[in-house]
Amino acid sequence: MTVLDIQNLTVQFGGLKAVNGLNLQVKMGELRCLLGPNGAGKSTTLDLICGKTRATSGKIMFDGTDITELAEYRRARCGIGRKFQVPSVFKELTVIENIEIARSRRPGLWAALSTFRTPIRGRVKDVLDRVSLVEHIDTKAGNLSHGQTQWLEIAMLLAQDSKLILMDEPTAGMTIQETLKTAEIFNSLRGEHTIIVVEHDMQFVRQVAQRVTVMNQGSVLADGSIAEIEADARVKAVYLGH
Repeated sequence: MTVLDIQNLTVQFGGLKAVNGLNLQVKMGELRCLLGPNGAGKSTTLDLICGKTRATSGKIMFDGTDITELAEYRRARCGIGRKFQVPSVFKELTVIENIEIARSRRPGLWAALSTFRTPIRGRVKDVLDRVSLVEHIDTKAGNLSHGQTQWLEIAMLLAQDSKLILMDEPTAGMTIQETLKTAEIFNSLRGEHTIIVVEHDMQFVRQVAQRVTVMNQGSVLADGSIAEIEADARVKAVYLGH
């Protein structure tokens, strides 16, 4: 079942078409990687899906609903979660406090201030176990390593039960060990969440991608398995090199 259907999507900034007639379909539970050279429109595509950027033309269908004109917060409530390159966590709060805020179903300052301590069981424990942070629940987010901070933000999206998770270069700045752990986390989420990942680390992509879409100049250049993509002469010419 297709959960995300992007139809002829275009966004223009002045004379530049950052995304140009993009067509993309992603199935429920799929882990899709977006590749391409700098300026290909990958991050802008994530911005368009989550509502950070509005399309000039085209349509975005999510779970059978047209969300093209929806505000960013309304898309989040529909089940679209976005992780940016720079982690967006509350550094002065502990790991569990960050999870508590992410789980809150009541928006607003008062609801955030009145959030109570969440028992470490059920869904919360499962999320923390997934990202290996159950032993760090009382650690301030600002004291976590870079990799742990990235995992905390992933855990926050999982705690929100985001149906579609958008990841922008999640392994940037990670050590080899942290990257391997991140691949384990992603593979454990297959089938449970639909994930779109913008990434440049080809070793990581080989470990996690079920399907790869290569973009160039705002459009789809190639689409297929990692083996098909790495053998594609067009992709070698514009991105992978020979």
